[in-house]
Amino acid sequence: MAMELGMVGLGRMGAGMSRRLHRAAVRVVGYDPDLEARARLTQERIETVDQLKTLVAALAPPRIVWLMVPAGEPVDQVLEELVSLLAPGDLIVEGGNSYYRDTLRRAEKLRARGLLLVDVGVSGGLWGEREGYGLMVGGPSEAIERLRPILERLAPKADRGWVHVGPTGAGHFVKMVHNGIEYALMQAYAEGFALLKAKAPFQLDLAAIAEAWRHGTIIRSFLLDLIAALLHKEATLADIAPIVADSGEGRWTVQEAVELGVPVDTIAAALFRRFTSQDPERYSDRLLAALRHAFGGHSVQRTTS
Repeated sequence: MAMELGMVGLGRMGAGMSRRLHRAAVRVVGYDPDLEARARLTQERIETVDQLKTLVAALAPPRIVWLMVPAGEPVDQVLEELVSLLAPGDLIVEGGNSYYRDTLRRAEKLRARGLLLVDVGVSGGLWGEREGYGLMVGGPSEAIERLRPILERLAPKADRGWVHVGPTGAGHFVKMVHNGIEYALMQAYAEGFALLKAKAPFQLDLAAIAEAWRHGTIIRSFLLDLIAALLHKEATLADIAPIVADSGEGRWTVQEAVELGVPVDTIAAALFRRFTSQDPERYSDRLLAALRHAFGGHSVQRTTS
């Protein structure tokens, strides 16, 4: 029987994964409530449907349904509907950035209905479709073996880029830590290039430096590749607002570190820096300025509003 799976969630990542699998001769049936998201894949001759029940009916049992749905309540909503449509022995793959504790809770509920859950942390972003995705997989061995042909086609190579890290929940846990590390790496690069830019007398060419660092240096990485491309296009980044969102994984990483008593100083600092960028009031800085004035008579800049 030909390989097939249902893909729920056709945003950038879900769509990219669907296209990569389609090119690898996997039959993909995609669903997304967004008509435009479905239409984009339909134009590429990938089968899409407009209802979850139609997706389930289109797949031969035992089915594999892969979710690329935003973490939190949306995942629970989709699972609630899916449970009433699937049959015992069907396999659900949760590929979003869910909190691993939520994954453990969901797996228990699905197990009671005879359904299997595999959690897969997916890395690769917009480049994964072309270069392959990094996959951190959690779940029982028998379920992983069923999923192996799909994992091998999504990964950069069949034998690299994906790993069965442990039991259910472990995939999302490892991805959580991966994203915490990502926070810290991004912050280190950002601070370093800010320091280079601040040395005005040297008139440093940041794009040229980033390009040179990509080759042979200890700090070369895919993130540095992206930095070089960004700076080559627009070195001042003048049209980018200095606001950096956090999507949850950094917070969960720090919370878990506190519970386990593991110091993650750099990751925590990077997370808190993101909080600072999101605060339009900057109350703490206002208070600091007022305190300097109160104890030392230092000047305070007043707002015009």
